[in-house]
This record gives sequence, C-alpha cells and structure tokens, in this order.
Amino acid sequence: MAATPIYLDHAATTPVRPEVRGAMLPFLSDEAFGNPSSAHAFGRAARAALEHAREQLAGALGVQPSEVVFTSGGTEADNMAVLGTALTQLQGPGHAAHLLSSPTEHKAVLASLHEAEPLGATTTLLPVDEDGVVDLDALEASLTGRATGGRPTLVSVMWVNNETGAVQPVARIAERCVACGVPFHTDAVQAFGKIPVNLGALPVTLATVTAHKIGGPKGVGALIVRERASVRGMVHGGGQQGGLRPGTENIAGAVGFGVAAELAAREQPRVSAELRAMRDALQAALLARVKDAVVHGAGADRGPNILSVSAPGTDSEAMLMHLDLAGLACASGSACTTGSIEPSHVLAAMGVTPDLARAAVRFSLGALSHADQVPRIAETYERVVARVRELGRALGRA
Repeated sequence: MAATPIYLDHAATTPVRPEVRGAMLPFLSDEAFGNPSSAHAFGRAARAALEHAREQLAGALGVQPSEVVFTSGGTEADNMAVLGTALTQLQGPGHAAHLLSSPTEHKAVLASLHEAEPLGATTTLLPVDEDGVVDLDALEASLTGRATGGRPTLVSVMWVNNETGAVQPVARIAERCVACGVPFHTDAVQAFGKIPVNLGALPVTLATVTAHKIGGPKGVGALIVRERASVRGMVHGGGQQGGLRPGTENIAGAVGFGVAAELAAREQPRVSAELRAMRDALQAALLARVKDAVVHGAGADRGPNILSVSAPGTDSEAMLMHLDLAGLACASGSACTTGSIEPSHVLAAMGVTPDLARAAVRFSLGALSHADQVPRIAETYERVVARVRELGRALGRA
C-alpha cells in the first residue's frame, strides 16, 4: 500500500480550517445571502457580518477596522498598493512617482512596478546580499537623495520572502521611510501567522495580507491602508469600502478571513516555535543525507516554515516530478511561477548560480506538517536526488 502523501507546499496555500468553514457556511446558503449594500434586514445582516470580519482582521493586525480594505487576494492588494500609489502621485503636486523596491519581491509587486513605468513612474530595485536581505546603505542613499534616480515616493519591500523565507528588517525600513516622509508598503502575506506582526506598532503606510496562507479561503485578501490619501482605487463603479475597492463584497470570504486571522494571531507563538523546530530538523536531516546540498538564505533570519535547498547535478522540474511520485508535494519557488523553466528571479538576485537556482526545491511547512515526517522526507529526498543525478548522467551520455 502506498504511503500517505506529505504536503510540503503550505507557502502556496493551506487547507481551510474547520472553524473557518463552519463560519462561512451560512453565507453560502439561503440562511444569510443578503447584499451588504441593501437597506433591508437581509442586507443589514450581511453588513453586520462583513464589519465584524473587518474588526477581527484589524484586531489581529493591530490596526483600525477603517484601515482594512478587502480585496480578491494578495495579488490585487499588491497591485493596488503600487499602482494606486503611483497614480495618486502622478496626478498630484509635482506629478512624479519614483518607486523603490527589491529584486526578490513577489511577481505581483514586480509586475506592478513594470506596469507603472508606461504611466510615467520610474522604478529602482535595491541590491540584496547573498541571503536576500536588502542593502540598507543603498536604501539610505536613495531616501536621502544621494543615489541616482532621485528620492523615492514609495518604498515596497516584502516582509518574508515566499521562496527562501528571508525576513527583511521591515521595522528599520519603515522607520527610515517615515523619517524621510516616504510611504512604505510591505507584502506581509508570508509573515502573518508565522512571525509577530503588529502593524499598529510600525509606521507602515500600506500592507498586504491574504486568507489562504493562514487556513482561510482562497480569493480574499486585504490591503491595510493607514493613510487613505496615499493611494487610489484601481476598480471603479461604486462606493463600497470608501471607494477604494468598490463592488459587492465577498461576504463568505471575508467572514472566513476574519476567523482565520483571529486564530492565526492567537496561535502564532506556538505554531512558529513548532514549525521552526521541524524546519531546522528537516534542514539538518537533508544536509546529513545529501552532503553537497545548499540551503538558500541560510545566513538570514528566516520565517519558521520555509526551507529552500538545491542539490548540485539536479534540476527542480525533475526533482518535483519524482518527489511527487514518491509522495512529497513540494515546489520550486513561488506557486505563481510553476511551469517556468527560468531560474528563480529571487535566487538570481541573491547571486546563486543558474545551475543551483534551477535545482532549487522549496519545502514549506504548516498545519499538515508533523515532526515524525522528517525521516521519511529526508530519506525520500536523498533517494530522488540520486535518481535524478543518475538520469542526468545517462542523458549526458546519450
């Protein structure tokens, strides 16, 4: 009998928690189906549920409910943060937008930067070190106008990298940005629920979160907007959510997100400690079995659940196929780039060689992970590395 598959792709998505599913069900039936913009009792009930979810998410993040703008997910929130800020600045006094970010961002931010350029914005990517951490000296030079390209009008740096787990010094970046009068956005999708996140204690202007990374439903996220004047909406046609994100809200999704956020914030210390212990044990076991394997970002402070590792002489496409056949569900990096044969842009920015970058496998832990899985994962990885190397040698002789 085949062994039960092990899910090691929690950075891509997580299973919906039973508490979340139970809270959502009434809003997926005729029990509570009203439009929250309707004035009758059905609409008022939906509105009450929506605002309660907004309060739950705000409480979990340490912000005000009025600062929560529900979106369709993290990608939309990142787009709104970058493009919405650029549009505001290009139409305001001075008519200039210089967007500063890093080359290891999620594609949702990088693509938004690219889209902002034809609108008149300029963009600059800060260098990162070999562990993927932003060069703070380069940031300082940009903020003070000593770098080429001029002072930035927005800085966007993700909190925890989705491929390597590298944690950026968000508090220090935010403090320097506010001291220089520059809005700061952080993609906190991989941070929330994994490390302490209290946006109320940081001078963060905009922050992105999403539900499906913390046991909530897919298709709902939020942009936390601390300063409404800093950003404009990307969708038009209604007055919902202060006009920043008009349209009939996803009530069931928001309700599920609210419950998931409360649980994630409450359980974060325990969950983080457990995941970190398992991640470290898995890293040690993999390196013990595959002596020449390389862990990416190992010198940085990392989120507790992500481990990116390459075995020389392999490639991630073959590795993932054989790992899947052996019962391990992993990834090569961001799920949004699955199918790409190009090396990870994150690893390339860190100076990882193309061969090693093409060999990267990401193990990401979460609700379905257990410490007793480590021996099987490590043994399977060793066996698959040997198999892929053998196939590579055979093809090389063909």
